[in-house]
Amino acid sequence: MDERILVVDDEESLVEFVCRALRQRGYKTLSAYDGDAALSMICDERPDLVILDLMLPMMDGWEVCRRAKGDAGLKDIPILMLTARSSPEDAVQGLDLGADDYMRKPFPLEELIARVRALLRRASGKGESARTIEDGELKIDTEEKEVRFRGAALDLSPTEYSILELLAGRIGHIVSREELLRRIWGVSSCDTRTVDVHLSRLRKKLDDGKTPKLSVQTLRGRGSRLVWEEGER
Repeated sequence: MDERILVVDDEESLVEFVCRALRQRGYKTLSAYDGDAALSMICDERPDLVILDLMLPMMDGWEVCRRAKGDAGLKDIPILMLTARSSPEDAVQGLDLGADDYMRKPFPLEELIARVRALLRRASGKGESARTIEDGELKIDTEEKEVRFRGAALDLSPTEYSILELLAGRIGHIVSREELLRRIWGVSSCDTRTVDVHLSRLRKKLDDGKTPKLSVQTLRGRGSRLVWEEGER
């Protein structure tokens, strides 16, 4: 495979460990140990994916992500954030800046690899058929990965888009959390806040204050579904 992955962390032993595991699976790797070097490498090398630690010298991971995602030529490069802190606010801040996924340290290596595969697959569009999903005022072009809602384009991250496409393909029907994890993240289990944060962000982007409301509902112990809701807000 030709995909190049940039691994950024100030722990050189961790960088080498992750890079070695990725190379063993056929990926090409790049490495950086501070934020300034990471951003320069993203701009110069245009890797296919970035694994980015938050706590970095020179420039922290949040700022690296903000600058990369704010550049039209770089914003489509998937970023998987790593954090050693347990606060959910770290994840929310990273996702708000455009990160596509996050994991907490220490992490299972195979889960990291699975998430890398899922992000690369979504970025390349491999395995997806060219078709259109339409329901009411929602239209999804799955070839171009574009979403229009009530005639306006929705600005979604790759992960938000993938969740919406999956739910919209079965609108009104429940998709289990296990299937979301398997289809979107490529794993059978992970920190449930990862799913919750993305569902919450997607829910807010679909809420335009009009009726009927297109709602992402979460049913405890069952999963999530996309439904049209009539009536007063």
